[in-house]
Amino acid sequence: MQNPFIDNQAWLQLQTGMTQIAQQEIMSRFNKVGYELKADGSLLTEADTAMQTAMTRFLQQNWPQFALLGEESDKQEQQAALDAEQGCWILDPIDGTTNFANGIAFFSVSLALMIKGELVLGLVYDPAKNELFSARLGMGAYLNGQSIKTEQHLRSLKECVGVIDFKRLDDMLATALAIQAPYASQRSFGSVALDWCWMAAGRGQLYLHGNQSLWDYAAGWLILNEAGGASISLDGQPVLAKKIGKRPAIAASNASLLTTWKDWIDRHNED
Repeated sequence: MQNPFIDNQAWLQLQTGMTQIAQQEIMSRFNKVGYELKADGSLLTEADTAMQTAMTRFLQQNWPQFALLGEESDKQEQQAALDAEQGCWILDPIDGTTNFANGIAFFSVSLALMIKGELVLGLVYDPAKNELFSARLGMGAYLNGQSIKTEQHLRSLKECVGVIDFKRLDDMLATALAIQAPYASQRSFGSVALDWCWMAAGRGQLYLHGNQSLWDYAAGWLILNEAGGASISLDGQPVLAKKIGKRPAIAASNASLLTTWKDWIDRHNED
């Protein structure tokens, strides 16, 4: 299946549509709606549902050849979309719903397109800051239309900021990080998609998350990769996998730094 977004007009249409819908469906509800608990204990707001509905309509009207895998779809629909021969959109209507529901302005919309198991584009939009991170396969990464690249010179771990999600790590590794922190400072923001993008923009050099779904990381993974970053799973396999199940992820600004970071994690995950 040919990627229609090699064409700049279609690419601009996609970006414009997504940002406009996010402003209408998400920001109009920020600090104005409550939430409910889903079966897995995560939060769901009216804005999640409205954003997914509006984006689904927009995508189907303009590119009906692609299926849609949305976070708020049921598992059977998600798997059918992932198996679609023509390819599928991977949508997280609000990544960082806990932040959104609690009035914390750090959340995003994440959209990727997968064709034959390969991610060909990624968009992550932060509507509170009006920051749009974007990438097309082999064409670099951008923030609001300006090229972004990660640092390629080798830092020591002690010079780095680590973007670390402790909640989903094994106790042994989380304790080692807390007591023997190898980095200069640590942050945890609450939106996986934006974590990947902030890494791509140089707002952190090390990353660790123990459990994220395809819709959480797909777009951000491509954006970091196109910016020059590197990633790997805790088990040494590629982070990107064509499956619904959750994945752990380690990432860094460049491949050399990733090796150093992964070595430290492996040593302290075995003690």
